[in-house]
Amino acid sequence: AFNDRRRDAARGCSAFGGLREQGFVTGLYDAPNATENRSSLEQQARLLTLTDWLRVSLAGSLREYRLRDLTGTWLTGADVGYNGLPAGYTRAPQEAVNYVSAHDNETLFDAVQLKAPDEATVADRVRMHNLGIDLVMLAQGVPFFHAGDDLLRSKSLDRNSYNSGDWFNRLDFSIQDNGWGAGLPPAWDNQPQWPVMRELLGNPALKPSPDDIQAAAAHFQEMLRLRQSSKLFRLETAQDVQERLTFFNTGPEQTPGLIVMALSDAVGADLDPDYELLVVLFNATQTPQTFAIDAFQGTDFALHPILAASADPVVRAARYDKTTGAFTVPGRTTAVFAAAKAPEISILPPPNTTTPPTTAPTVPAPTVAPSTATPRPTPTATAPSIVPHLESLLWPVAIAAGVIVLLVVILWSRTRE
Repeated sequence: AFNDRRRDAARGCSAFGGLREQGFVTGLYDAPNATENRSSLEQQARLLTLTDWLRVSLAGSLREYRLRDLTGTWLTGADVGYNGLPAGYTRAPQEAVNYVSAHDNETLFDAVQLKAPDEATVADRVRMHNLGIDLVMLAQGVPFFHAGDDLLRSKSLDRNSYNSGDWFNRLDFSIQDNGWGAGLPPAWDNQPQWPVMRELLGNPALKPSPDDIQAAAAHFQEMLRLRQSSKLFRLETAQDVQERLTFFNTGPEQTPGLIVMALSDAVGADLDPDYELLVVLFNATQTPQTFAIDAFQGTDFALHPILAASADPVVRAARYDKTTGAFTVPGRTTAVFAAAKAPEISILPPPNTTTPPTTAPTVPAPTVAPSTATPRPTPTATAPSIVPHLESLLWPVAIAAGVIVLLVVILWSRTRE
């Protein structure tokens, strides 16, 4: 099933929600736009909720994957709430189709244009866009990309372009134009938002240059090579995901806007002949972030060779301090570090319990809304709930009903003849 959880968490809101509501990659809490009217604590609480959605989706949206949520409680993916549904809903990672942009609604770049703060430059917006791509590319499950995601594709904010023709739907493979600023999109689904759209589309400072488009394309190719370079990014079973993938920087003491994910090849079959441990850091904040993992002190990590040779000078500045086990990642950047030899530690979660850890947070904990889902006891092998799959059933049912109605009308017409 298509994974709407990742789309909503990365971009902000849902496909049918607030046009300018921000998410993980578009500046929520760290760089609020002019429409944000919630308190800083409320924004932070919302960001931590969205970040938990992303962690579950990075782990293949598995129902039984166990992680520490924003309150510090160990839960399964199915216990993490998503608008009244479970964030985790799959029994195997291949059941999740991961995306942040599709033919319906705004393209990823158009969503960034709408949601980014006014002061964000085109370069900032390209980095936001790239972070959205990274959250799909480095996740467990099936990656899905909309045509032109690698080229900053824009439909000039048209959210429903099925009948808009080539003027709004065209793709320029010469990398000279991404489609932004082609004009106000057609009225049928867009007219109520024309005042906002007119201001953005008419701002020449928001038009990406060919160099911006080329930079996005190069980034996409690098991340594609990175995913292909290791089977750790393409785990095939729920057991492998649970045993090999874990998250740091979780709970109420976490640094907002930073996801730290580790992938281990020190257990089970040898999936990566080059590395025993990969650490991925998604930094959605404007500023560099440093995160230390004590257990990694003395481990020889280095920026992954693909990123060390990146066309992006910003990611090349990512650093690791062997003495302290600290990783430093520039703002609005995804960095992957690799170690040929992993330290002898287990990345498995503690024995199944929903009791928060007894250790005190290292920094004052923010006020956050607790998860709406009720923690579950030891996972059982019961059949998965059909609730998460209802959305995928609606279209086939509607189409079948339409065909039946059409046949009835045809038969009725013939009897009248």
